[in-house]
Amino acid sequence: MFGDMMGMMGKLKETQQKVEDTKKRLNTVLIDESSTDQKLKVTITANREIKSISLDDELLQDKEMLEDYLVLTLNKAISRATQVNETEIAAVAKEGMPNIPGMDMFK
Repeated sequence: MFGDMMGMMGKLKETQQKVEDTKKRLNTVLIDESSTDQKLKVTITANREIKSISLDDELLQDKEMLEDYLVLTLNKAISRATQVNETEIAAVAKEGMPNIPGMDMFK
């Protein structure tokens, strides 16, 4: 039993390292999002760090419109990045979890 516990602890440490490595890798996964009319383009990492924002000069003429475009487009980008992030982290975590009956947390 003690050997099983030690093996499980080793597997959990290994999984923890894989999760950390995945988080680092997600810094390099870029997600591009744009407004429907392509006047605003955003690039964000899967860790939800904004890398670039490109906007049409027309948006500079109307502060309210620019703010609306930023909110909508950034929210779409963050939503997509969050989905990628959670999917990747969950896959790594599930792979490393010990098989304990009744503890299927990642269905």
